[in-house]
Amino acid sequence: MSADPHTRSVAPAWLERPADANALAPAVWPTAATRDEEGVLELGGIPATALRDRFGTPLYVVDEDEVRATARRTLDAFRAAAALHGVQARVYYAGKALLTTEVVRWVTEEGLAVDVCTGGELAVALAAGADPARLGFHGNNKSVPELERAVEAGVGSIVIDSLIEIERLAAIVERRGVSQAVLLRVNSGVHAETHDFLATAHEDQKFGFTLTDAPAAVARIRELPGLEFVGLHCHIGSQIFGTAGFEESAARIVELHAELREGGELPVLNLGGGFGIAYTSVDDPTPIEALALGIAEAVARQCEVRGIPVPHLAFEPGRAIVGRAGVTLYEVGTTKPVALESGDTRLYVSVDGGMSDNARPALYGAQFSARIASRTSDAEPALARVVGKHCESGDIVVDAEYLPGDVSPGDLLAVPATGAYCFSLASNYNYVPRPPVVALRGGEARVIVRGETIDDLLARDAGLETAVFEAGRPLADAPMEGKQRMPVLSERSESK
Repeated sequence: MSADPHTRSVAPAWLERPADANALAPAVWPTAATRDEEGVLELGGIPATALRDRFGTPLYVVDEDEVRATARRTLDAFRAAAALHGVQARVYYAGKALLTTEVVRWVTEEGLAVDVCTGGELAVALAAGADPARLGFHGNNKSVPELERAVEAGVGSIVIDSLIEIERLAAIVERRGVSQAVLLRVNSGVHAETHDFLATAHEDQKFGFTLTDAPAAVARIRELPGLEFVGLHCHIGSQIFGTAGFEESAARIVELHAELREGGELPVLNLGGGFGIAYTSVDDPTPIEALALGIAEAVARQCEVRGIPVPHLAFEPGRAIVGRAGVTLYEVGTTKPVALESGDTRLYVSVDGGMSDNARPALYGAQFSARIASRTSDAEPALARVVGKHCESGDIVVDAEYLPGDVSPGDLLAVPATGAYCFSLASNYNYVPRPPVVALRGGEARVIVRGETIDDLLARDAGLETAVFEAGRPLADAPMEGKQRMPVLSERSESK
């Protein structure tokens, strides 16, 4: 039964009232995030106010130095852990977390391969100059044209997700007279300790084969001369802390791996990604070095028990590479204190973005943090909920946070840990243009994805064969870099 609403607190149990509502939790913010002498948040050595003035809000900000450093650290951790057992490790960056041509260049220059799961993601990786042989392609519904393009480009490995896909791919490689390395995605039955929609290894879901069905699928692959079966792929979920789930999954997958070795070598075992990051001050993710050591040791232990050699290992971190590097900047539009039945007051802080630029709270109930970025304040912390401008009661950016009680319209608000799955999931709900993405490096800022305008959105509307826009009634004194001034449709405009 629920507690009496008049006695329970509206603040979640995990949320701690801070002594200083201006403080930046180190694990949540980019390493270089700090405040200057005037209390303004600095990202990559640049004041957040300067970023707002130059690029506008909402604004995705990504610290390139942070992404590169994390990519290097992750690769080093898994290589070192694998080397302890005499094998190699390949780290694929999971492009679905945040994919642009610039991001692809960053991670590949730091030694990572890239994982894609649609034809569009494949196109971005290739356009960025990624080596096709260092691309992995997975997904539960790859179309024939997508598979054709992957084979044509020379993608290093394709992760098979269904019996239908086996036949599709076999026909393509036979027609082209080539061979293709493939892995089989398997559900280990281990359920990640996260939201159900983030858990991807239980049997009743769309990805992969069950442990029972996998041997027949592998047998079919091995019957087809154009397909080279190189190993198993398993992904147990996302935003996972600790190694227990990976260790249990490894035990089950290695059992299948050992069984399948009777029909031929399996040089690779891909254990996916899903490594968690801190979104709030109380989150305590396992360091990547400890994860790498624990997972590699679990695989080696299971192989030793079965008397088989340890395979080469592969991993697919995405969020763990880019999540902490991202911060989203908003401008506060309105604030509204709301008295609740419990006797508490919740301060609603509305910003100029919302679920169109961060769908994760609405999709998963994801928690985020927030801080005023344009100043510090001596006001007492107030329990706040940061909400967007969309016509949905579930349009929540930060469900629960303590902000200075004097947060006001015009304040710049920063939400950290938005590098993963915010830009990727962005939409135009309520006809809101998607924000630009700005990268920071060495004290410099540059646009890596241009923001949209109302012009861009109207250009897709087939009901407007022509539209005449009149540059009048500007909505801003000057256009922002990476996001043009929003045009105004004249009353004299007409479609023909």
